[in-house]
Amino acid sequence: MDRIHIRDLALRCILGVDDRERRERQDVLLQITLHADLGRACASDRFEDTVDYRAVKKRVVRLVEASQFRLVEALAEAVARTCLEDPRVVAADVTVEKPGALRFARTVAVQVVRRRDDR
Repeated sequence: MDRIHIRDLALRCILGVDDRERRERQDVLLQITLHADLGRACASDRFEDTVDYRAVKKRVVRLVEASQFRLVEALAEAVARTCLEDPRVVAADVTVEKPGALRFARTVAVQVVRRRDDR
């Protein structure tokens, strides 16, 4: 299966279980891989034959910036489901990093892999 990678998508949202975490938006970093058959687009060189990754990114940005999840896991799940709204995307690998979540660690990350048939 072919892949489209969206790397280092830096966003801000409410995320966490502590009152302190829920007062202000925090930085999150997303790594997204969209699995799709890109053969037709490769052969035709036509935009209509590929995944509109700009549109996917816009939907993800809207979702994340409006979200108020408690768990990184729930945010990653919601992002993956949003990616699967595009009918050409058959699977999505989503990693959400929460920098500074643990003392002495640069980041904490959760990765989920979701397939269209999991829906």
